[in-house]
Amino acid sequence: MKTIQPKDLSTPELQALLQGAVAPRPIAFVSSINGAGAVNLSPFSFFNLFSANPPILVFSPSRRVRDKSTKHTLENVLEVPEVVIHVVGHSLVEQMSLASTEYGKGVNEFVKAGLTEVPSNLVSPPRVKEAPLAFECRVNQVISLGEEGGAGNLVICEVLQIHLDERILDASGAIAPLKLDPVARLGGNWYTKITPESLFQIPKPLTTLGIGVDQIPLEIRLSSVLTGNNLGRLGNVEQLPDLEEIAAFGQTPEVLELKKRFQRDPESWIDHLHRWAQQELESGEVELAWKILLQK
Repeated sequence: MKTIQPKDLSTPELQALLQGAVAPRPIAFVSSINGAGAVNLSPFSFFNLFSANPPILVFSPSRRVRDKSTKHTLENVLEVPEVVIHVVGHSLVEQMSLASTEYGKGVNEFVKAGLTEVPSNLVSPPRVKEAPLAFECRVNQVISLGEEGGAGNLVICEVLQIHLDERILDASGAIAPLKLDPVARLGGNWYTKITPESLFQIPKPLTTLGIGVDQIPLEIRLSSVLTGNNLGRLGNVEQLPDLEEIAAFGQTPEVLELKKRFQRDPESWIDHLHRWAQQELESGEVELAWKILLQK
């Protein structure tokens, strides 16, 4: 494994490495306004959610690496501490990218990107009509992280009001990932989006106390078939099936046939059990996978 000291890289090299590594990153499409009333719209991928109570979003307009200059958004929020932060759906990605162009001070990126201004209710900057989600925010604090090129400025925003397109909701009223269709930033010119094939769910161990990988029998932990992800899912159960359940499963026709087939080949027996269990784990059948793995 290669080891890198940040000080040994130029700022552009380090920035490229970090942006390629810390990914995908959500995109804040931020509208702001200066004291003279000039509107700005710009995307930032140094962005995330940091608190629900109070509701806090933070984005960071960094100083330009080439000349240490600051971006219009940062200058605006220091004059008028209000923003609207929009979520970028795939249908907006090209217009969002166009709005990142370094137009001169006072140029309205809404106009350049062909987007529609809608008056906000509680803050001065307008919001993007075409965006599926918009957060009207008060800027509580701006924290400078340095004066050199590439230094970030944390803009800490408190959400005052949320606007969302009801078409992005599922039947229960929750945001549906595929309907929201958010775009995320990778390194270089790369972006990514959600597809049905890329979505998966993992049970959160919030209400259960998983046994942990350390409590999985050694012969299973050392499997040449099961992956770290497989072991993690196996360790997220509160208890193993009891001996009666394991024995009953061992009398099913499928298991009996396998025992007969591999009675003279214990290595193939274990390999087949682990591959079978892996298939069940990847289908979400964790209890069944354990019953398979605990066959003797």
